[in-house]
Amino acid sequence: MTTLPTIPFKRDSLLDVPTEYRELRQKEGIARVRTQMGHEVWLATGYEEVRKLSVDPRLGRSHPEPEKAARVSSSALTGGPMGALAQSRSTRTDIATERAEHEYMRKLIMKSFTARRMRALSDHVGSLVDERLDRFATLPQPADLHAELAHPLPLLVICQLLGVPFEDREFFGGMSGRMGDMLDPGKSQAARNEMTEYMSALIERKRREPAEDLLSDLASELDEVGMIAELAGTVLWAGHETTVKRIDYGVLFLLTNPDQLDLLKADPGLAPAAVEEILRMAFTSVSGMPRYAHEDVEIGDVTIRRGEAVVLLLGVANRDERIYDDPDAFDIRRPQTDPNLSFGHGPRLCVGANLARVELTAVFSRLFQRFPNLRLAVPMEELPRIKGMIEHGFAELPVVW
Repeated sequence: MTTLPTIPFKRDSLLDVPTEYRELRQKEGIARVRTQMGHEVWLATGYEEVRKLSVDPRLGRSHPEPEKAARVSSSALTGGPMGALAQSRSTRTDIATERAEHEYMRKLIMKSFTARRMRALSDHVGSLVDERLDRFATLPQPADLHAELAHPLPLLVICQLLGVPFEDREFFGGMSGRMGDMLDPGKSQAARNEMTEYMSALIERKRREPAEDLLSDLASELDEVGMIAELAGTVLWAGHETTVKRIDYGVLFLLTNPDQLDLLKADPGLAPAAVEEILRMAFTSVSGMPRYAHEDVEIGDVTIRRGEAVVLLLGVANRDERIYDDPDAFDIRRPQTDPNLSFGHGPRLCVGANLARVELTAVFSRLFQRFPNLRLAVPMEELPRIKGMIEHGFAELPVVW
């Protein structure tokens, strides 16, 4: 019996991708691996393979026989930008209706991402960043950039989009963090239940007092409160946790690559390009994007049989040496000929991708202009990591300036 490698592979540094992923890709392409739960799945880490499988209609989030679905962790086969709430619903969705339901839900959310609303929100993001940096400048040193900027900024933006009352935002953000706990399924499920209860009350309020926000839009279109709550939870996860991590990672990539940081300081107009390189380099989700085969899928020399799981590791695909020259080098002037896959690809591309880019660009066009001498207060290897979460990241980012 062949012993399969178990994923995820150990990470010594969160800024690096374990070499085992590249070796496995070079040796086998799409490889057979074992999850921490002991289930066999296919692992796709190549750029072209991930792109193709992302849009293959024969793959989906639902399973032909949900009780037999492979699992990556005790929290279910989760991962990717849609988050745990979306996955919890998808394993209950009939494979015959999944695509139609996904398209319907996506259209509902996209209605709220109007050009006018996004312009207003984009203008607001810049003001929020300036406010956070003004506050940061008054703090004693060292100060925690994660707690003061990376964590609150995306929360403020997503709450503005959803229409969450200002006084509830810290409570709301706490639920988001607990929902991603992979070590304690009970804690994760309790947070989901808490989210549903909170959302149910807020949705009823939006029905009575509609406003210019996503929850009001959804409440006017859908009758089922539980469905609205799940959609809102998905937007929260996609818009908050993933952006928090990329702000932290971006700061660290720039601080550990002073030549690139000097380029950005000299020309803050390079911020959009720096954001794309941060997105490409940041490997945050070791669980990847899970899919189940609804029928046999042949790709290269591999046949993924109906019911089998394939995990698409977008962060590893973003460092495919067949696509990117010197893929582990952080280069903000890298040609953008092959767009990174950080937000997915094709019909499942994250609807909030542009908003996330707006937030990240607002941060990195301002942060090092305002604090040109910003540096870590402790060696990077001593930065405390967040443990047991779907997204790998840092619990603190102490800096001085």
